[in-house]
Amino acid sequence: MSNIFVIEEVLVLVEAPIYVALILVEIFASHYFNRKIYDLKDIGVNVAFTSLNLGLDILLKGFNIGLLHWINQFAVINWEAGILYWVALLLAVDFMFYCLHWVDHKVRFFWAIHLTHHSSQLFNFTTGFRSSVFQPLYRVVYFFPLALLGFDGLDIMLMYAITQFYGIFVHTRFVRNLGFIEWFMVTPSHHRVHHASNPRYLDRNIGMVFIFWDRLFGTFMPETEQPVFGLTQNIESNNPFDHIGFEWKKMWIDIRKPISFKDKLMYIFGPPGWSHDKSSLTSEEIREKLGIKQ
Repeated sequence: MSNIFVIEEVLVLVEAPIYVALILVEIFASHYFNRKIYDLKDIGVNVAFTSLNLGLDILLKGFNIGLLHWINQFAVINWEAGILYWVALLLAVDFMFYCLHWVDHKVRFFWAIHLTHHSSQLFNFTTGFRSSVFQPLYRVVYFFPLALLGFDGLDIMLMYAITQFYGIFVHTRFVRNLGFIEWFMVTPSHHRVHHASNPRYLDRNIGMVFIFWDRLFGTFMPETEQPVFGLTQNIESNNPFDHIGFEWKKMWIDIRKPISFKDKLMYIFGPPGWSHDKSSLTSEEIREKLGIKQ
């Protein structure tokens, strides 16, 4: 167990200077090419969100690892230590993140939490730190199947941290198409699509490390038009709490309408944008209305 914590500490020590260097290079490039992709207030919101998220993560880490360890005693597979174990764990963690991320985009209750990661109208390396603040409260549930499949809880958490490390690097506008890598890895081009509010791009390219999950499950979309970053209804405020509470306030207004109990549930657990009277539309309904093929 201690070895895993040492590896995580080393990972943090390696990550920090790399992140700082990349951000400084991107800020210089932004200024040099007059791209204006950084804003101090936006960076402040990004830091606030990641600080809140990290605080929750630290508070829950011991409990989550203990829970995964308890589930692991009922494992149906007994792995031998080796490269196959770690490759399988990488694929398993990335797939479960795809599932978590898909639900975050397709169920309004969870979208209300995840929205903070998408609410910036800018896109740069610091956007990668713009966390879904309350996601640590439920993320571990998606790792339960992995514990049942014989993966150790500490190893699961370590692998998740590694995939998150990779995920930071795809938040940039300065890296274009990467050739054959685009077929199997998530790239900056893929992730720009994910952060865009263009109707064609909504809820696309959900994977963290591997893009073949999106190709397999029909959520893949190549970058074919200039991305417009942000939400379909942007939040014109630099107060982090305005972003955190944005969708919850709208949801509260919706469920107080004089409608059926079923419709009230749909306003909570249906897809974002769903409405009983079509006054707002889901991403699929928007594309259908505009004649954009799914």
